[in-house]
Amino acid sequence: MEHPPRFRNARDAKHPEKETGTIQIETRKVRIDETYCSGNMECTPGDYVMLAVSDDGIGMDRETLSLVFEPFFTTKEVGKGTGLGLSTVFGIVKQNGGFINVYSEPGQGTTFKIYLPRVQQETSPAEVAQEPTIRLEGTETVLIVEDEEIVLGLAKQILDHYGYRVLAANRPDEALKLARSYKDRIDLLVTDVVMPEMNGKQLKNLIAETHPEVRVLFMSGYTSNVIQQKGILDEGIHFIQKPFSVKGFAEKVRTVLG
Repeated sequence: MEHPPRFRNARDAKHPEKETGTIQIETRKVRIDETYCSGNMECTPGDYVMLAVSDDGIGMDRETLSLVFEPFFTTKEVGKGTGLGLSTVFGIVKQNGGFINVYSEPGQGTTFKIYLPRVQQETSPAEVAQEPTIRLEGTETVLIVEDEEIVLGLAKQILDHYGYRVLAANRPDEALKLARSYKDRIDLLVTDVVMPEMNGKQLKNLIAETHPEVRVLFMSGYTSNVIQQKGILDEGIHFIQKPFSVKGFAEKVRTVLG
C-alpha cells in the first residue's frame, strides 16, 4: 500500500540514533478566532477539525521549514523524492478552505497540523450548554518566552488587553537576563516547550532560582501526547496548544494564576 506523503516523510526522517520511529495521529475540534488570523493570512476565523501527524525523527531547521511546501523542494537523495507530495497536500487543503501549520526543531521531530472547516449543523436551544464564566482580567506580572514572533506578539497583545504587566522574550537566554534583572515579583512564566537553546522545563527551573514563586504555563505546537512522550513535561502540568484563541489563552492564564 502506498503511504501518503506525510507518512513517507516521517518514515524517511527516522532519527539515526534510533532503531525505530513513532508516528502519532490525533484529531480534535478547534475554534480559530479573528486575532489569530490577523497574523496568519492563510486562515479565516471559524470552527475547524484538526488532524495532527507527528513523528519523533530528526526534525527540520528554520530554512528547511520555510521551503517545505515549495513544489520540487526535497531534502532526499536524487531518485528518492520528487518534492511534490507536501505541495500537493497543501493545495488540496487550501482548495477545501483549510490551512496547515508545521512545528519542528532539529532533533525534536515534526508535527504537521491540518485544519479543515467543520460542517455546521443546526442546534436547538436545549442542546446549547452554558459556558461557565471566568474573570479574564489580571494585574500580575507575566514573562512570555516564544521564538515565533507572531505567537509572541499575539500572547503579549492578549495579556496587555486584560491588564497584565507583560515581559516578553523570544529566546531563553534573553528571558533569563530579564528575570535576573527584574527586581519585582514575576507571577507567571508562559513559555514554549521546545526551543533551540533549552526546553521550557529547564528554563523554568533556572528562572525559579531567582523567582521561586513563579508559576508556569507551557505552550507548544506539538501535541500534548508528543510532549509527554519526549519526557519534557510531567503529567498534571498546565499546558496549552498552539494556535490558541484569545479567550482560551486568557482563561488558561487566569486558571494557572488562580
